[in-house]
Amino acid sequence: MSHMDFAHPYFGAFVFFVLTFGAFIGTTILARFISRRMARQDGEKLKLTIYECGPEVTKQPNKISSHFYLFALLFILFDVEIIFMFPWAINFKVLGWFGFAEMIIFITLLTIGFVYAWKKGALEWHSIR
Repeated sequence: MSHMDFAHPYFGAFVFFVLTFGAFIGTTILARFISRRMARQDGEKLKLTIYECGPEVTKQPNKISSHFYLFALLFILFDVEIIFMFPWAINFKVLGWFGFAEMIIFITLLTIGFVYAWKKGALEWHSIR
């Protein structure tokens, strides 16, 4: 019989991780099963109906602009970089001048990236025609 150390300080976290992973898998399978049972099968007719007083719907190829992707990428990039500033702000006194210099370099690189994206027109919204 193998020896299990239930007094290990991380045993509770491990059990919680295993239970959370099992609940995630179970919820995913259950949601997929329920959605397939409850989904309407005549979705194509519903998509082609007129909504309120709109124009007659015509089937067109789906054109998604790359600007959606670019905007999302820039948002995530700058959002994650801003999040890195919170631990720095909390430990500002501990880090001292070295931490301050690191953050100045970090903000400078952020600004260079922002200006580059701005100059390249990544923040301009162009209409699709």
